Amino acid sequence: MPSGPLTSLKLELAYFSGHAWLKRKGVGVILRFERVRPRRPTGFQPRRSDEITPDFLDRAIRALKRWNYEVISMDEACRRAVTLAARQRFVCLTFDGGYRDIITSAYPVLSGHGVPFTVYVPTAFADGIGEAWWLALEQVIAQERRISLVVGRQERHFDVPAIAEKNQLYEFLSQWMRSLQAEDLSASIKDLCTRYAVDLTALSREAALDWGDLATLAADPLVTIGSATVNYPVLSNMKDAGALREMTMGKAVIQTALRREVRHFAYPFGDRQSWQRKHMAMAEEAGFVSAVSAVPGVIEPAGHTPLFALPRIRWDGRLQSLRALRVILAGAASP
Repeated sequence: MPSGPLTSLKLELAYFSGHAWLKRKGVGVILRFERVRPRRPTGFQPRRSDEITPDFLDRAIRALKRWNYEVISMDEACRRAVTLAARQRFVCLTFDGGYRDIITSAYPVLSGHGVPFTVYVPTAFADGIGEAWWLALEQVIAQERRISLVVGRQERHFDVPAIAEKNQLYEFLSQWMRSLQAEDLSASIKDLCTRYAVDLTALSREAALDWGDLATLAADPLVTIGSATVNYPVLSNMKDAGALREMTMGKAVIQTALRREVRHFAYPFGDRQSWQRKHMAMAEEAGFVSAVSAVPGVIEPAGHTPLFALPRIRWDGRLQSLRALRVILAGAASP
């Protein structure tokens, strides 16, 4: 969801004008979060939009209850997507990426409120072998003023003396890396980390939930553990057999490790460029009952929203306004 002063102003105006209440859409919303942790003092934070604070999460849940939204599980969200509309609107809370701060910062808030939520897990990270290339890229750019790497078989050099240049380079390189095949992406980020002494393995392990953390979450009946493949690849970059294998193996690993059925799937990254219509059929073939995207939208009842392309609203952590949240939940603003 794009942020900035203009977007914030539009949402505030929609709230006070009553536009959101007159144009309310759908029966509910699936919210997508990634990281939940206290604010950091550093200036360069290219993924700030993917973070919320524990305090904002607490305020948001209190507001949802005050606004008479029902916070429901993913199983219940799927049921309501195929039945006639209920009188009470709902919100389903989901968390992507399998970050450790889900249990250290988010879980105390969520369990304190007694609300259900879903965590989508890429299993290679819980195994300690996943490569969080986006975090490594951020660390390299944060610590260096000049960066060299091979882009498209050509050695490129970038001067990044200030935050503005660092943000521009992060955007450019992250989009480029997302376009690569899995093996080329791995080689590129390892080369970059070797050049600038960043420990990719340690960084990835430190950020991720391990199986002990996941066992703690799985023991809570309010927590749904879903799958997000094994290695969190961009599925649209993969051959069909490889994409299906990522889906089926991710599901099988979680079920074996936690001895718990895994019914729900999240497309890695989830935006329109990261998966295609054929992956919906693959998710069903892999034995899931739903698949969520990061394509914005609300849930329509009576089967009008496909269960294998469920939209979610990604909350931009740079926005702190509960009024803006209420407008977006109404489906009256384009996220």
